[in-house]
Amino acid sequence: MTRLWFVRHGPTHAKFMVGWSDIPADLSDRAAIERLARYLPNAPVVSSDLIRAVATADAIQENRPRLEHDPALREINFGDWEMRTFDQDDARLRAYWETPGDIAPPNGESWNATSNRVSAAVDSYLARGFSDLILVGHFGMILTQVQRALGISAYETFAHRISNLSVTQITVGPDRWTLETIDHNP
Repeated sequence: MTRLWFVRHGPTHAKFMVGWSDIPADLSDRAAIERLARYLPNAPVVSSDLIRAVATADAIQENRPRLEHDPALREINFGDWEMRTFDQDDARLRAYWETPGDIAPPNGESWNATSNRVSAAVDSYLARGFSDLILVGHFGMILTQVQRALGISAYETFAHRISNLSVTQITVGPDRWTLETIDHNP
């Protein structure tokens, strides 16, 4: 059995879609970082290779072993929609959120492609036999695994909140994924 501890990076304060753009996190709330670090188990830490996830992982690492940054744990690739506001007048953008699955932004990736990429990475870590693993990443990255654990549609998955510096914990057994906590703020 493996316990996966998904941590969303610190806030970026962006008011637009941020996928693969490498913008920093605001980690000035030292008390929140310290509470988060104390809450997490003494386990290896891996993060997306984007600076907001790397810096958050650095902030909570303490004496935990660190694994190499993993680009497969990146946020959704919003392609040409990157850094755009959530403009509801765009029918394709609205369809991406209302009927997620195979709809992809121009030069980006669909929800299903994101889910497949992240799931393959998580499976590779599970194969390594960790009893606990901390994965620092992004809203979409974490939601792909929430969907996997709950066996729900992508549309239902988007109803879940994943706050900055929150923990979502999933236990993976031989035949079962169990969502233990979601969007927990220690």
